[in-house]
Amino acid sequence: MSASLAVSADALRIDAAAETERIVAAIRNLVFRQLNREGGVIGVSGGINSSVVAFLCVRALGRERVLALSTPERESSPGRLRLGRMVSEALGVRLAVEDISAILKAAQCYKRLTEVVRRTVPEYADGHRCRIVSPSVHDPQCDALFSVVVQAPDGNAKWMRLSAEAYLDVVAAASFKQRARKMVEYYYADLLRYAVVGTPSRLEYDQGFFVKNGDGAADIKPIAHLYQSQVHQLAAYLGVPEEIRRRPPTTDIYPLEQSEEFYFMLPVEKMDFCLYGKNNGIPAEDLSAVMGLDTDQVQRVYDAIQAKRKAAEYLRAAPLLVGEVLEV
Repeated sequence: MSASLAVSADALRIDAAAETERIVAAIRNLVFRQLNREGGVIGVSGGINSSVVAFLCVRALGRERVLALSTPERESSPGRLRLGRMVSEALGVRLAVEDISAILKAAQCYKRLTEVVRRTVPEYADGHRCRIVSPSVHDPQCDALFSVVVQAPDGNAKWMRLSAEAYLDVVAAASFKQRARKMVEYYYADLLRYAVVGTPSRLEYDQGFFVKNGDGAADIKPIAHLYQSQVHQLAAYLGVPEEIRRRPPTTDIYPLEQSEEFYFMLPVEKMDFCLYGKNNGIPAEDLSAVMGLDTDQVQRVYDAIQAKRKAAEYLRAAPLLVGEVLEV
């Protein structure tokens, strides 16, 4: 197979109808038979992944057995609730709205994040907003640590490199948001005897783009085997609203709007192909010919994929035991 064919859009092309039926049958079996639950709870963020999962669950379980849950907070993207409502209305499913701001305030999430950022940018205060970013593959220091971008109330922005300690502090504080959201999802799952349905794509699941016991927690993850471009194909087939399909992926974690690309060295669609290339043993020099990157840049992405994959083993790991507990 030539490099051009191996990494063309067709390489990730799927039969959307057949894949939909396969996933729908799997969801039905996992929820009703293996887990013995009566329906599914999906946290809807207004993003394409959660929307596709909601559409799939309605096909699998029936709209009366699906609960869409929106968990905005005071720093959320303005579109989170509106787009979540759009999904629930398109599907005719119940939408529960739980503002988690009070939970996060009680856990000192906002206070901790402000204090951490202020150590790097002392002027950071009320009215300022922030997000973190990773170096681009085009950055000569692309192996360096993450940086924080701070925007003042007048719109002026400052970009500062984070130390390893500061980066971990920022992530630890921000992770309260994903864990609080998951706590509410499991409240409704317990209340209704439903399963919690996770929404990561293959890129996110493989690369550890989730919070352990936060958005990484779920009873089933029905699209974790799909590349992001394949999720888009399902979205088009399922009839997910066009506004959601066109919306750039966002994290809805930091006060300043942030694309999912912050975690990767390339835009998500290009990372998709790099992950495909890595998984299928396509040499960096062959991939570079069709990606508009030089061989060294592709190799750095390959190396980063492997490093993040290794780090994600902890995130995906189930609790470890030191002795047998259950009799076989």
